[in-house]
Amino acid sequence: MTDARHVLVLPDRDTAEEVSDHLAEHFGLPDEPQLRRDALAGEDDAEDAQWLVIVEDEDSDLDPAELDEIAARFGGWLEEDEDE
Repeated sequence: MTDARHVLVLPDRDTAEEVSDHLAEHFGLPDEPQLRRDALAGEDDAEDAQWLVIVEDEDSDLDPAELDEIAARFGGWLEEDEDE
């Protein structure tokens, strides 16, 4: 089993919080996903920030396609993991 980390990119904090809550409930996650603000390159204005929902998947049980589908329903996407 390999530890995995999934990063969902969402348009704003409210949406990120909603997705975080949804994921925790839907998948019965042991830990609440982390939220992080990610300013777009060259942008200082908080309005131009994306929000990241970071899900630790210690047992690699979560389906990336399903996570991407959930993110898309909320106007976001699943970031590709460059380490794989």
